[in-house]
Amino acid sequence: MTALGTGFTRSRCWLRAHPLALDAAIAFAVLVMMVIGSFADPHGGPNGPTFGTRTPGLRSVVLMVLGSAALVFRRRRPMAVLAFTGVVTVAELVAGDPPAPVAMSAVIALYTVASRTDRPTTWRVGLLTMTGLTAAAMCFGSGPWYSQENLGIFAWTGIGATAGDAVRSRRAFVDAIRERAERAERTREEEARRRVAEERLRIARDLHDVVAHHIALVNVQAGVAAHVMDKRPDQAKEALAHVREASRSALNELRATVGLLRQSGDPEAPTEPAPGLGVLDQLLDTFRHAGLPVEVARPDKGVAAPLPAAVDLAAYRIIQEALTNVQKHAGAHAKAEVSVVRVGSSAEVTVIDSGGETERTQSAGDGSEGGGHGLLGMRERVTALGGTLTTGPRYGGGFRVHAILPFKARPGDNTGETA
Repeated sequence: MTALGTGFTRSRCWLRAHPLALDAAIAFAVLVMMVIGSFADPHGGPNGPTFGTRTPGLRSVVLMVLGSAALVFRRRRPMAVLAFTGVVTVAELVAGDPPAPVAMSAVIALYTVASRTDRPTTWRVGLLTMTGLTAAAMCFGSGPWYSQENLGIFAWTGIGATAGDAVRSRRAFVDAIRERAERAERTREEEARRRVAEERLRIARDLHDVVAHHIALVNVQAGVAAHVMDKRPDQAKEALAHVREASRSALNELRATVGLLRQSGDPEAPTEPAPGLGVLDQLLDTFRHAGLPVEVARPDKGVAAPLPAAVDLAAYRIIQEALTNVQKHAGAHAKAEVSVVRVGSSAEVTVIDSGGETERTQSAGDGSEGGGHGLLGMRERVTALGGTLTTGPRYGGGFRVHAILPFKARPGDNTGETA
């Protein structure tokens, strides 16, 4: 049974690859059935048709051969083949008495037209073929117009058209399912690529926040230690201690980030490597130890209730990045002020500095100069929450970063940021 099934599958695949050979085989089978049917006499006896009581004439044989031969080209020229077989059938109906079953070739041709065209065309062509062949049989046949042979031509042509339309509908349905599956596959792949790109962006943003902050502190403290190493070794040791503490914090956060990437679905593993406003004081202390005076305006009264996790993380990162930019760009005598205030269903985060230079652009502005990505990361965080971000110089000197973070993202709000 396995060998038989394999052979049948191979034969079917070969016939699909060679449609002309398949049509030739069908044409030959139709010719054989027409020749066999031509030996039957529908009026041979009182009990109905008899077989072997008559022999088809030369004209009938020629018409049967021509009708079946035309079916070889039924896929290439379905309308022309239908017209030709229809003419051959009418010729046999007019001249033959009783006629040979040449109408079988017209039925196959009508099936092909119905299976390869649309439904309105099938209706028009089918009705025309049924009407024409049935009228020819009724008008030129030797029997009465209501004889079963005439009704049989009407029925068989209708069956051919109906079967062809059903095959066309099923083929269209299967093609639609296949197209939908392919489109779903493409959409799934695009969605996977989009998620990968978003995850890469999130990882890059977190790593930038972690590394930029701590490396900036390490750079400042290392410069202080190098400057006072000879004259004030105690202050140099203190600066080096801050360098060690900042590097240790950077390593811990990097380890947490990498560990998050490596985890395999452990429910107890952390879902975010970054802290929130609960450890804001520790963050500000690192900047104060680095020599940047930082004041906090109403941190406890402004935000009484805990913030959502995403807002809490975004607020922390915005403060961290803004103070890092102040540390790197505002000058040695700059001062900073941080404010986190809850207003209705949103949190407002403000970081301002007094400035130490007459003209200053933060290298983290847009990523187009200097390779910075600080403000770009801020904007991405704020936009992801549906909030607004305003950054720019302050009147009288300094720089201001102001972010409004709603607790629920507004759908379709991706343009709520200014710079």
